[in-house]
Amino acid sequence: MTKKEVLDLYFLAARHNLIEIAAFIDRVERANGSEDFRLAAFRKALYELTKEEPECAKRSLLSFSDLTSEPIEKSDSKSAIGAFNPSQSK
Repeated sequence: MTKKEVLDLYFLAARHNLIEIAAFIDRVERANGSEDFRLAAFRKALYELTKEEPECAKRSLLSFSDLTSEPIEKSDSKSAIGAFNPSQSK
């Protein structure tokens, strides 16, 4: 496909997703309390999208990933949280 064909096919959906992300960030910033590791990972993933380098999807995904090689002794939750919590790795 050409770039124009990709844009014609996917632009409106991507634009919608971007506006949804902006609305999410606005809600978080208006809320009381402090931010945690999930928002830090989210902001890092967004930063990766601003780089004009290949594999931005891979780099964004890695922003949420645990890159340590040692397993944790015991999880402090029963479900996935979507981002690596650095304080849990100790």
